[in-house]
Amino acid sequence: MSFMLGITPWPVASALLWIILIVAALYLVRGTAHKTIQAAAQGLHRSFKVASRALSRSEKNLEARNRDVLLAAGREAKERIIEREFDRINETVRKDLANYSALHRSLSESIGRIEKDHQEAVDVPPDPPGWVKAVESVAEMDAKEGRAHVGSILSDIHKSLLRAHKEAMAAYHAASAKRHKLLRHMRPDWRRIQQTLTQVGKNVDSLLSRSVTIDRLMQEYEDIVRSHDRAVSVLSSSSLVNFFVSAFVLCIAIGGATINFSLIARPMAEMVGGTSLIGDFRTADIAALVIILVEISMGLFLMESLRITRLFPVIGALPDKTRVRMIWITFSILFLLASVEAGLAYMREVLLHDELATSALLRGDGAAAATATGEYLWITTAAQMGMGFILPFALTFVAIPLETFVHSLRTVVGLLAISIIRALSLALRLLGNLSLYLGLLLKQVYDIPLFVPLWLEERIAAAADSHRRDDSLGRVG
Repeated sequence: MSFMLGITPWPVASALLWIILIVAALYLVRGTAHKTIQAAAQGLHRSFKVASRALSRSEKNLEARNRDVLLAAGREAKERIIEREFDRINETVRKDLANYSALHRSLSESIGRIEKDHQEAVDVPPDPPGWVKAVESVAEMDAKEGRAHVGSILSDIHKSLLRAHKEAMAAYHAASAKRHKLLRHMRPDWRRIQQTLTQVGKNVDSLLSRSVTIDRLMQEYEDIVRSHDRAVSVLSSSSLVNFFVSAFVLCIAIGGATINFSLIARPMAEMVGGTSLIGDFRTADIAALVIILVEISMGLFLMESLRITRLFPVIGALPDKTRVRMIWITFSILFLLASVEAGLAYMREVLLHDELATSALLRGDGAAAATATGEYLWITTAAQMGMGFILPFALTFVAIPLETFVHSLRTVVGLLAISIIRALSLALRLLGNLSLYLGLLLKQVYDIPLFVPLWLEERIAAAADSHRRDDSLGRVG
């Protein structure tokens, strides 16, 4: 610095000289500097633009892949639901309508009996009594011949009339009783027919309602196959809901696994040694964790064998006989591990009681020691044993939210990646535009120290322009 100010005897003059030299140098290279700044700004702009376009293409590819994955998952889920509905209809038809021939025969027999009883219950008019013909015969007699026999004939007619009346009344009562008896016999058949038809109506209504459900599911399935935007949006929102719900249930399952771990970690230390280490971790903790993970694995295999979940297609493709054997094997192993955990929970409670009693005796508190080994402590022991036995079976159902979480995670990760790529693409476009404006700003900043020569250049150019206009006007004049 002193060297620069020492080129003249006066430092101020030296500084002014350096300023003049620097300004002159900057003015001389002004065009080249502006081109350099403009080239750098345009180069950055093009680079950011190319990167933004590449990210946009990646976003489109990822969005198409995510759409395909979402449609495939939705199609698979709809196929499972439709398959279940068809199985239900098949079961309904097999259970309720398989005996349709027997039902038809029963209805035909009941209707035949009703028709027979109805025909037998028809009121048949009685035959005309015999005294009618006798009266006709009397009416046809001559007056002279009939006088002698009229009295006896009328007497016989009267007797016949009384006897016929009694017989007619008896026959009428007997026929009425028979008809009523037949009508009473018809009543159970009518009720049976009514119950049968009611049950058939219920079965048909159930089939109709299930057919409506299947129609709706098939319409949704066709929308998914045709890749409609509405189906994609519905599947996307459903996937997000399934992701958060399954994540919440998995958090609950992790809490249950933690409680399970605390139940068996302490007695496991008594079995494998509390001071034994594998790396930086206690052997007892690793053993307890392995037992819990084996239980969860057996639960997954059990759910796969029952075809409740489909995380392992190999298990679902096994023959039915092998799959049933696998069900019993995994259930037996799970039952044995649950029994082991119940025993470990009992051992934990015994160890805890022993420690409490020992501490109380060391303090000289006999009452506390008696309380520690009291008769009501079996309640907590039974509760811990029950928890140790039930929690492994409860963890079995982790397979259901785990499958939902895994399937929905692909969609959620894809949507998150699309959002990140979209944000990066927007940021790169903004940086590209910013680089152009930054180049203009740097050129303006570069011209700030050169305001004096630029002003002089502008004035000289204005004067030269004015002189050229005067010359052109003079020649025109």
